[in-house]
Amino acid sequence: MVASASNQLELETDKDSTYDRIAEVKAFDETKVGVRGILESGVTKIPRMFYSAKVEDYTETSAKLSIPIIDLQDIDTNSSLRVEAVDKIRSASKEWGFFQVVNHGIGVEVLDEMICGVRRFHEQDGEVRKEFYSRDNNKKVRYVSNGSLFQDSAANWRDTISFFMSPDPPSPEEIPAVCRDIVIEYSEKVRALGFTIFELMSEALGLHSSYLKELEPADGQFHLCHYYPPCPEPELTMGTSKHADSNFLTILLQDRMGGLQVLHENQWVDVHPVHGSLVVNIGDFLQLLTNDMFVSVYHRVLSRHTGPRISVASFFFNISPQGKSMVVGPIKELLSEDNPPVYRDTTVKDVLAHYFGKGLHGTSALTSFRL
Repeated sequence: MVASASNQLELETDKDSTYDRIAEVKAFDETKVGVRGILESGVTKIPRMFYSAKVEDYTETSAKLSIPIIDLQDIDTNSSLRVEAVDKIRSASKEWGFFQVVNHGIGVEVLDEMICGVRRFHEQDGEVRKEFYSRDNNKKVRYVSNGSLFQDSAANWRDTISFFMSPDPPSPEEIPAVCRDIVIEYSEKVRALGFTIFELMSEALGLHSSYLKELEPADGQFHLCHYYPPCPEPELTMGTSKHADSNFLTILLQDRMGGLQVLHENQWVDVHPVHGSLVVNIGDFLQLLTNDMFVSVYHRVLSRHTGPRISVASFFFNISPQGKSMVVGPIKELLSEDNPPVYRDTTVKDVLAHYFGKGLHGTSALTSFRL
């Protein structure tokens, strides 16, 4: 019988009461080669810093449910198809906080090449990857393993290269050569798609179509390009712990490995990969802006024996100093006697400070800002 995460942790604690997690985390970070570096060393047991009791989440898993799939074909030329798409987005954003889009205008060859580009970067020699490894938040291109490594109670089995593309993009020379061209091309195309989805969401809220995309905090874009190596002991750790996104909107490109799950009506639902599709999910700030009309929901990624799994999460959020200083609160046009504000006005900076201060602990960052 395979030991559970909590049982394994108890055994390790009994065996070694002098375990120093901080020292292990620091030593791992100083290697600058991430989880892939651990795997390249030939380990058959994962380090203790990755053990997560949260793997034992007994929330029921449903094979019968699936997130909505919305077709964006001809929405700019056929008004009835646009109305249908808007209705479906409204429903999905209220009930699920997640949906997939097809016929979104980005060619499958671009999506496939973006996945390949991310894989090429992460599968370079460790000495090459090290050159990009950094926890300096001022860098526009940075490779790291676990962005909140020192805040989280358990590390996740994944590495990430990040590209902060808007409003102040890196120079092309700052982007690794192995993925430079496709990162630039994909960024342009997914930015345009994001603005289209903002228009559809604005209409779904009964607002002018340009309302959301004209909000300054929404005018930013960065990509977290995740690489989840195969895991020798997937029953002991997570690919990504349970969390909700802090931003406005996320557009996710995933390969065909699977592993992403969404929490819906207290059941974990697999987000099955559909080749050529993109996954869209609501972030905390959009839930705050819409006064809970649209919901930001928990999701996670499971570790697996097989791999690697590759995904590109494109976040629409202005985290520049100007963007962070903006005051945000429920959109006034959505409020009424029957729909009073449930959140206080706050700043982007304050919500982010709370979100990143707590790490990926499976609790909502919005709770502290409710009236």
